[in-house]
Amino acid sequence: MDSNRAKAIAIILLALVGFWVGHLVNVNKGVNRPTVNVEGSKFDEAMWYVGNDYVDAPDNQKLQDEAIAAMMQALDPHSDYIPLEEFNEVNDPLMGSFDGIGVQFRLERDTIAVVNVIKGGPSEKVGIMAGDRIIYVDDSLVASKKLTNDDVMRLLKGPKNTKVRVKVLRRGLNDLLDFTITRAAIPTYSVDIAYMIDEKTGYLKLSKFSATTADEFKQGVKKLRSQGMQQMVFDLRGNTGGYLSAAVDVADEFLPRGSMIVYTEGRNRSRQEMRARRHGMLEDIPVVVLIDGESASASEIVAGALQDNDRGTIVGRRSFGKGLVQEQILLSDRSALRLTVARYYTPTGRCIQKPFDGDREKYMYESYDRYLNGELFHPDSIHFADSLKYTTPKGKTVYGGGGIMPDIYVPLVDDSTEYYFNRIANLGVLYQYAFDYTDRHRQQLQQYKTVEAFDRSFAVTDAMFDDLLKQADAKGIKGTGEQKQVARREANVLLKAYIARNLFDDEGFYPIYAPMDEVLQRALEVLE
Repeated sequence: MDSNRAKAIAIILLALVGFWVGHLVNVNKGVNRPTVNVEGSKFDEAMWYVGNDYVDAPDNQKLQDEAIAAMMQALDPHSDYIPLEEFNEVNDPLMGSFDGIGVQFRLERDTIAVVNVIKGGPSEKVGIMAGDRIIYVDDSLVASKKLTNDDVMRLLKGPKNTKVRVKVLRRGLNDLLDFTITRAAIPTYSVDIAYMIDEKTGYLKLSKFSATTADEFKQGVKKLRSQGMQQMVFDLRGNTGGYLSAAVDVADEFLPRGSMIVYTEGRNRSRQEMRARRHGMLEDIPVVVLIDGESASASEIVAGALQDNDRGTIVGRRSFGKGLVQEQILLSDRSALRLTVARYYTPTGRCIQKPFDGDREKYMYESYDRYLNGELFHPDSIHFADSLKYTTPKGKTVYGGGGIMPDIYVPLVDDSTEYYFNRIANLGVLYQYAFDYTDRHRQQLQQYKTVEAFDRSFAVTDAMFDDLLKQADAKGIKGTGEQKQVARREANVLLKAYIARNLFDDEGFYPIYAPMDEVLQRALEVLE
């Protein structure tokens, strides 16, 4: 190496070392600055220094929000921070009502499509109809703007008695229709449907445990009993929970007075027992409770209370496994913490909280692991430790530590002939076709005034099924002749049920889908 090149390299190395030492000196000078007497915690100190010494003016509110959110993330998966701007969005579903215009919508090709109009609501009163496309909200064009569902909710929701102007496109008309809607309180229901499956079997499906759930549940039960219900299927599948008090009130209707429903206990929360307080409306009839991997929290309290009291039969697949109790704590700016303060325990003493190793994503998607490890197809692959074993008063063995294991497990069917149909259904092709068909034939479909009339007279034709296959093919979904035969049989029920939902909401869907629902059919076998 020549001397000039060596000198050049030495100069570069010295410059780099000098830069790094200078960087360290600058940092150390900052650290060694004399401390200022700031009242409060280390967090308050850090906020003071950032507020006073940071090179640019910081957004203190944003910094506090992110710091509190990060603190909650460091706890368990169910402790959370609710910023002020998200407070209503998070809490409205559990309040039993919200202020809005009263429509169910979906984003259809980047346009807000009205799926259903709530009866008696402000939109129905001014003439909005199912099938309408909302093109303008006030003076803003909203079509083809790539909005999210949250964006639409923020546009259409608002304080009661405020007005919103919309322009809609209606099939068959060339010009936009102009409506001014006065927002009002819109009820949100937790009972999806309560109907008689046959002359003695009532079916009630509950989607959440909200402020109005107990009253809704009682009204649904009264309706079914007036129609001759002698036995009941209580569907908690997909119910992710809600208020603990609502779960206790619902469980109370099944259990004799004095029966333990649930108890809670935490580091700074003494043991609190909740027992049945009255004679329940459903103490005297056989009941089957349906659960699945999305049944969580309050759903598991109800299922666990009935199972541990030897009351009824639990049918389905293992529930989610959330045994933690949160309290909502309002902060000074009306934001809130949802903080885990206790664990709940079923009457036999089991905590059904599933393990958490600090990985939130892994925890929330553990249900996918159940699919991969074969649990959903083969229940004998589920293993509980003996330390988690408990015994009910009548000697039945139950387990804690990972959800409610049903008394009768109904596995998924691992049938390759159904793979093609499942792809059509799971990738949304079937649902999309049902929406498009309803939209194009809404005038003809309006001849069916009741679900019974629709079920009796409407049939999925071969032409409809051929159109559905074309849409599947366009999505790259291919199937064999045998798979298409199976899909034809299955589509005859599910496609019809989806169209019925577009016309009659859930009251149209569930009765028509029932014959295809394997878990429900197993429950009916148990009752017989």
